[in-house]
Amino acid sequence: MTTLAPTLSTRYFPRSAAWMRDLLIVFSGVIFVALLAQVRIPLPFTPIPLTGQTFAVLLVGATIGSKRGAASLTLYTVLGAFGLPIFAGGAAGIAYLAGPTLGYLVGFIVASFVIGCLAECGLERSLRTSLLPFLIGTLIIYAFGVGWLALLLGVDKALALGVLPFIVGDVIKLALAALALPAAWKLVR
Repeated sequence: MTTLAPTLSTRYFPRSAAWMRDLLIVFSGVIFVALLAQVRIPLPFTPIPLTGQTFAVLLVGATIGSKRGAASLTLYTVLGAFGLPIFAGGAAGIAYLAGPTLGYLVGFIVASFVIGCLAECGLERSLRTSLLPFLIGTLIIYAFGVGWLALLLGVDKALALGVLPFIVGDVIKLALAALALPAAWKLVR
């Protein structure tokens, strides 16, 4: 099976070379994550802001697939590390990567790959199964993010600052993604 973006790009640009379509899809993923990263709400009690990034990562992985998703999020991280102001709130640079969000950024790459794999199996196409890829992706992001925070702050503080403030927002994000993808597939058919 294929995911939504490659299906649409093949349908609407059949004469374009496959590598050109893939490049466009990967860069579109970078732009989408970068735009939603600018939706940033700082929380005074944690060094991790509430952002639209995680929602974007869920959608990118599900819509562009495993390899393209991982490539897109890797490119996003590299471009931000090299100074393009695309991280949350326009942040950028290597110094930013050494901070509390590094684990989340690495988790984005892994989560987009895994979500993409599950989407390539068709799990994001049905309301009955679409929650699973997004739940697994969110747990992967938490595992990497909190794992890195635990190295910096200790396990108890990492859970208190890196998970608890975000549970409600992340449940909403994964529910919205789980509703959006089956609806998008219905429109495509």
